[in-house]
Amino acid sequence: MKGSVSDRPPSSRVATLPNLISAIRILLIPLFVALIVDPATTTAGLILFGVVVATDWVDGLIARRTGQVSELGKVLDPVADRLAIAAGLIALAVRGVFPWWAAALILVRDVAVLIVGAALVWRSHVRVEVRWIGKLATFSLMTAIPFVSWGTLGLPLAEAATVIGWAAFTVGIVEYYVAAFSYLRDIRRASYRGADRRGAAPS
Repeated sequence: MKGSVSDRPPSSRVATLPNLISAIRILLIPLFVALIVDPATTTAGLILFGVVVATDWVDGLIARRTGQVSELGKVLDPVADRLAIAAGLIALAVRGVFPWWAAALILVRDVAVLIVGAALVWRSHVRVEVRWIGKLATFSLMTAIPFVSWGTLGLPLAEAATVIGWAAFTVGIVEYYVAAFSYLRDIRRASYRGADRRGAAPS
């Protein structure tokens, strides 16, 4: 009996539609950064940033539904998300529409997880799968950042946007750090399994 499309193992293909979408999202980063830091085009940049981060699920969904899940895509998709969030946060903080302290809480966690995860892949050739709470946290923060910035800029419905944004940030940042500790636990277990396999290997 054949498995479902989403059950197929990742392929080594590079030229896939999901990978193209991820690449486009990365290429749009310099554009929305340039628009955000210019006071005359900040609103346009914020909207573009919102579109880029809000479509983070599109490439993954298409990959699973069409059987185009690839090893490159499993790396490119989260990299696109992290780069977009980091670049948007720094640009918005530089522009003065998102607090530096809030941006730092997100960026410090991302950098820590990235360094530890990269070290794990390099040393043990093991990759930790994304947890649902990590996805939920990312969604909450991707909602919070544009909404808080929208409110700070005093755009239409600014008061409502500010309330929604900070509520989403409060929930999201707690989830973000809970997810980080979960990933660290997963990384520790994966490292032990990798060490056990190396120890059991024939000399």
